[in-house]
Amino acid sequence: MSIRVVVADDQEIVRTGLTMILNSQPGIEVIGEAANGQRAVELARHLRPDVCLFDIRMPGVDGIAATRALAGPDVPDPLAVIVITTFDLDEYVYAALRAGARGFLLKDAGTVMLAQAVHAAADGEALIAPSITARLLRTFASSGPAAATQPIDSLTDREEQVLAAVARGRTNAEIAAELHITLSTVKTHVTSLMNKLQARNRVEIAIWAYETHRVHGR
Repeated sequence: MSIRVVVADDQEIVRTGLTMILNSQPGIEVIGEAANGQRAVELARHLRPDVCLFDIRMPGVDGIAATRALAGPDVPDPLAVIVITTFDLDEYVYAALRAGARGFLLKDAGTVMLAQAVHAAADGEALIAPSITARLLRTFASSGPAAATQPIDSLTDREEQVLAAVARGRTNAEIAAELHITLSTVKTHVTSLMNKLQARNRVEIAIWAYETHRVHGR
């Protein structure tokens, strides 16, 4: 079955372009478009897409607020949201991830990375543009909560290894190859990390790793 996507961008030419690109990718179908955040939230709640692709700067309700409304900490059944923008500003990225986004891309990311991000979000993973990942987490780790959430139970050595790999943006398949374990074992460890860290997604796992200085940006 195709991954169902809702696209929101206030610029019609950009919105149309993103829709055309996504519809040309195997296994991806755009089922709705919105020109502002308020309409995007309404559409997403009605259609329940697999993935939402939101621009940050939109009139009225912006992409951050729309993301928080659909994927924020208080949302009982959050949707997968990818935030996309022209502006390579760390504060935008951090705000988007804190609001619950599963991915962050620049509009010059290219067709391949855009498709990868949609597939990753649909699979419960996260993809952040490689050019900003390490810089973002290094810059903002120190400006996060004064005391990072303590794990419910201590992490095992293997969980620490998986944690570090997730924080560096590795996919489950890459982690499996790197640590010489099965894909199902990686998924089990990621699930355990989410439970122990009370994290909603892989992005929050990565942020926690940097905030506790287990991983350092390069």
